[in-house]
Amino acid sequence: MSLGKVIMSENHLMELAHGVVKRALAAGAADAECTVAEGEEFSASVRMRELENLKEAGSRGAGVRVLIGRHAGSASTSDLSPEGIDRLVRSAIELAAVTNEDPYAFLPDPEELGALTGDLRLYSADVATLATDLKIETAKRAEAAALSADPRISNSEGASFDSHLGRQIFVNSRGFAGEYRTSYCSVSAVPVARDRDSMERDYWESFARGFAGLEDPEQVGLTAARRALRRLHPVKVPTQKVPVVFEPRVARRLIGEVFDAVHGMAVYRHQSFLAGKIGEKVASDRVTVIDDGTLPGLFGTSPFDDEGVPSRRTVVIERGVLKSYLLNCYAARKLGLKTTGNASRGLAGNPGIGHGNFFLEKGVETPDEIIRGIRNGFYVTEIQGHGGNTVTGDYSQGASGLWIRDGELAFAVSEVTIAANLREMLLALEAVGSDLEFRGSVSAPTVKIGEMTVGGK
Repeated sequence: MSLGKVIMSENHLMELAHGVVKRALAAGAADAECTVAEGEEFSASVRMRELENLKEAGSRGAGVRVLIGRHAGSASTSDLSPEGIDRLVRSAIELAAVTNEDPYAFLPDPEELGALTGDLRLYSADVATLATDLKIETAKRAEAAALSADPRISNSEGASFDSHLGRQIFVNSRGFAGEYRTSYCSVSAVPVARDRDSMERDYWESFARGFAGLEDPEQVGLTAARRALRRLHPVKVPTQKVPVVFEPRVARRLIGEVFDAVHGMAVYRHQSFLAGKIGEKVASDRVTVIDDGTLPGLFGTSPFDDEGVPSRRTVVIERGVLKSYLLNCYAARKLGLKTTGNASRGLAGNPGIGHGNFFLEKGVETPDEIIRGIRNGFYVTEIQGHGGNTVTGDYSQGASGLWIRDGELAFAVSEVTIAANLREMLLALEAVGSDLEFRGSVSAPTVKIGEMTVGGK
């Protein structure tokens, strides 16, 4: 029986989670919580029209976190036999006995617990029934479309089809028990364009909860090819200060820097340039940033967070004013606030903080309208590395893209850096595009920053 069928048919894992919590309490824990997760991953990659790699793997594991007074201990295992569960609970109890006391370490209050009801469209049964041949053929079609798009597409770094099926179960000793299933699949292509002495690569990909939601593989391949072709014969422009436009794929990286700055743990540790700024203007009036874990079918959606608190919609920045940080129960207690339902963790360890669907709300201008309004500027299509400093706000990254001249994309640019301060960038954000698409759990439309330093030759 395939793991896809197992995920849909087995009920004993919920009983196992309840059993882990009961064993932990019987062993001396004052409180306990158990996470059980299982999943199936598939990946098929092709290159130059031939199958290159095929991978299929399944996993299943359990983790427990116990509290003895204000001492916490956790452990995880992939051995779900009775003996393995005994060792799991014993390990967590032993660790709790040697950890330092933490006055903020305790589970959510019962009234904080709960889960969203209704179909959040996180699981599509078609992913579990897809034939391997169809998955491979989908990847081949994406690459073939890219290779056939233009004679200058002379090579390929490949194309792939990936899928995942998962199930998450969470139980604690304060009366919470919940579970949900997830699925997703994706198709991507990475063609290489060559013209004389210039060779460039780019990619495109499509994600969806179900196979029917994917872009046609031919469209994925053609889009990837067009992106690679427009990068040919790049130049290195002189260092200058100009308006900078981030395409959506890059803008979501910028919005990811905002998430790091409103991360509750960074805030209470005073490691964020937004610490202590609630109620203050921190960005342009055009900036509204939302975290929403309730949007059906999206990749940051779940019925509850990893502490058993219901997912919700949180306005983080509203028309430039900082309204909220993102918090789990621990960070909320440290800051004297309430959780925002953003606890996140793996099988073991204390809860961290994650996001739901974290996005910049769309504006009214189209990308073409934004570009047409710029006489001399830089349109960024790729950045390299992690260049933001959450503490100081300093931002510097390698970049490539297209130069804007007299309102048009004129020529390719590479091997430059873009630099500014995140504080200044948020306040200088002059335009937000109308092209918001949710291609992941962090999303943004096209954005224009009024001025940044582009460092070139």
